[in-house]
Amino acid sequence: MELVRATEAAAIRAVPFIGRGDKNAADKAAVDAMRVFLGTVNFDGLIVIGEGEKDEAPMLFNGERVGNGKGPSCDIAVDPIDGTSLTAAGRQNALSVIAVSSRGTMLDASSVFYMDKIVTGAAGRGVVSLDAPIGDNIRELSKATGKPVGEMVLAVLDRPRHAELIDAIRSAGAGTRLMSDGDVAGGINAARWQTRIDMCVGMGGSPEGITTACALKAIGGYMQGRLAPKDDAERAGAVAAGLDVDKLLELDDMVSGDNTFFVATGVTDGGLVDGVRRQGPIIRTESIVLRSKSGTSRRVIGEHLASKWL
Repeated sequence: MELVRATEAAAIRAVPFIGRGDKNAADKAAVDAMRVFLGTVNFDGLIVIGEGEKDEAPMLFNGERVGNGKGPSCDIAVDPIDGTSLTAAGRQNALSVIAVSSRGTMLDASSVFYMDKIVTGAAGRGVVSLDAPIGDNIRELSKATGKPVGEMVLAVLDRPRHAELIDAIRSAGAGTRLMSDGDVAGGINAARWQTRIDMCVGMGGSPEGITTACALKAIGGYMQGRLAPKDDAERAGAVAAGLDVDKLLELDDMVSGDNTFFVATGVTDGGLVDGVRRQGPIIRTESIVLRSKSGTSRRVIGEHLASKWL
């Protein structure tokens, strides 16, 4: 609940900026709120995946210590708004996100911004691979799940770099769900049996990839990733940081151990959770809380007195 309070606060503070076209203002409001609440959490948190670098304080930067210093030592991934552009445009699927794992278990991929990813439910384990053509992956997952190829839907970020991938998916006979942003929600929905998304594929942010991995540990999903340096300088920086940019990363390579938490509160409505809503004197939030050790998924509905926030 301490973590939920932090994502709820970030989501609520972002609301005045929904649809206003200023993603930086929305992000700053969410960052400031999350920082305050994280400072009260009973843990010794080290931000492995942060919101900004140290010289850009007061951002939640990589290497910053959060929490009250008591309790367990943890690695932290934070994204006060996953989908700042979505928020600024008033579109769906913007989230406020925190992921937590035991200290030393979260891959620090901060030196490489992008990562190739493939995410499915548990049925994809040993069935799909980043090294296989997308058409083969679709057909093999179809066999494993018993779902006809023509009924399969793949979530892909709507980017020019994915034009060939999108064409290949459709040529294989499957459909696409194009996302303007927010591939954390896309990955989680690909692993949940309650949604129409069967797979999430393509190149997205490596921080979002590691954060998604924390969630998949709790819901039994499957994921592979491979870091994708954008140029020789970034590749050299990754090597200097001890990263193998050619390695096919399995879930345990991204987040090892079996004690992860993932918390997300909706900023705007989406397929994972509802966004923040004002209902008379009440501000309503919806959050999802996932824990790998117990394999539980919980929904948390918060009703907050608006007078405390306005």
